[in-house]
Amino acid sequence: MLKNVTRTQLVSGVWLAALAVVIAFSVARGATLSTSALLLAMGVLPVVIMTLLHAGAPSPTVAEILHAVDGKDGR
Repeated sequence: MLKNVTRTQLVSGVWLAALAVVIAFSVARGATLSTSALLLAMGVLPVVIMTLLHAGAPSPTVAEILHAVDGKDGR
């Protein structure tokens, strides 16, 4: 089952599970609805950003960066 899961999906799942535990604990301790909503928004935002960054083009390698800087004489 875990062979088909990417590292990003696994980290996102663990992050969201930990977020659910934190929100459940805060509600059990008597947090207001606005506090729980703020915790949810602040907790989901990193996962959304990570997912958007993962979906983009891969970062260039050092060799690709150095090759792009080469001049006409090869230096």
